[in-house]
Amino acid sequence: MTSNLDVTDGQSGGGVPDEFAGYDDLPAVQRAGRDDSAGAPRFDGDVSALPDRACWALQNLLTRRFVGGDRQPQLWAWVAEYQDQLRVRLSELDLRLRIVDELEVAFVEQAGYESRWGRRILKREAIHTYDAILALHLAKYLRASRDERVLITREEIHELFAGVTNTIDRDLALFDKRIEHAIDKMDELEFLRRHRDDPDTFTVSPVISAVMTASVITDLQRQFEQFIGSGETGDDTPPADATRPAGVDLDDHDDHDDDNGDSDDSDDDEGDDW
Repeated sequence: MTSNLDVTDGQSGGGVPDEFAGYDDLPAVQRAGRDDSAGAPRFDGDVSALPDRACWALQNLLTRRFVGGDRQPQLWAWVAEYQDQLRVRLSELDLRLRIVDELEVAFVEQAGYESRWGRRILKREAIHTYDAILALHLAKYLRASRDERVLITREEIHELFAGVTNTIDRDLALFDKRIEHAIDKMDELEFLRRHRDDPDTFTVSPVISAVMTASVITDLQRQFEQFIGSGETGDDTPPADATRPAGVDLDDHDDHDDDNGDSDDSDDDEGDDW
């Protein structure tokens, strides 16, 4: 009776089991690494010096209101990875890249300075009085809550305007209609996210905390108090530029008509001040 196993059975001379013999003679497998080169041209005439993923991140930053890690995780990863190169490209267009790491949100905003040649790349979002009031209240509502997921109902949103009703808008039907327009605008801006199963319940997006900075909230609060004290009619007219939250400078227009008829695309506006 043997006291130990015969370790040579079924093995090659080097102590490797027979079924694995010869594996060392196979060519080594190279793990695919990250390719930071520009790669193959995406189209005829492509001369980009950036990797494809950086180009796609740039394109999405210029065409989306924001890139968020919760809904666009791949895009967010590319923005975070190539942010230094993206800042350079955006600066060439007088744009700033804003990244809020803790919220995983990135967006682009227009830089302003004195130049007769500079041109606004991002068109101003039409944020009207009631839109601005609701954005202000939602930002405060979110900051006051310690929950990660903040829910608000349509009824609660209407209650946020309790300080306006009967002092400015005495036509309650018109007043409610303006609030509904503001809700639709916040939904369009993705500050509110409507629930599929209950259209009267919304999630307040953390994005609003990124674009509604403390200074913007202060400006909106001041203008809201002036609005209440002035007894204005509540028409769809923006109180001032400050009602346009940072990061909402986007390449599209509000559904309301632009009363002043101004356009950044006029051919005779060379050297406009901004």
